[in-house]
Amino acid sequence: MNIDPRDAMPSEQLETLSRAFSEQLLACLDECARGRHGLFSEPIDDQDENSWPEAARLRELAVALQSILAQHEERNALCDEFLDLCTIHGESHPGERKLARAFLERIERGEVGAPTEQERKPW
Repeated sequence: MNIDPRDAMPSEQLETLSRAFSEQLLACLDECARGRHGLFSEPIDDQDENSWPEAARLRELAVALQSILAQHEERNALCDEFLDLCTIHGESHPGERKLARAFLERIERGEVGAPTEQERKPW
C-alpha cells in the first residue's frame, strides 16, 4: 500500500505550523525593527553574544514550512517573502531595521504576496 506524501501531514497540522511561523515572524520583525540585528542573515560567529537563536530557528522553520507546503503544492506568502529578504546582501542593502519595518508595514496593509519591487515597464 502506497501512501501519498500529501496525506503525510493533515491540513490542520499545516495550518498550525503556518500560524506558529507567522506569530514567531511578527515577534522577530518587531524586535528587529527596534534595532536587533540578525533576523535576515546568519551570524558570522555562533558564539557571538549578539546571536539571536529565535531568528535562527525562524529561518529553519521557514525553510521547512516552504518545503512541506511545496510537497502539497501550496505556498505561504509570508514564508516566501521572508526567505527572499534573507537573501538580500550587499552594499546597497537597506539594513535589517528598515527591512523589518517595511515588511511589517506591508503585512499590516495586507500587501504580502505582492511583488516586493514595482515591475519596471519595458518602455
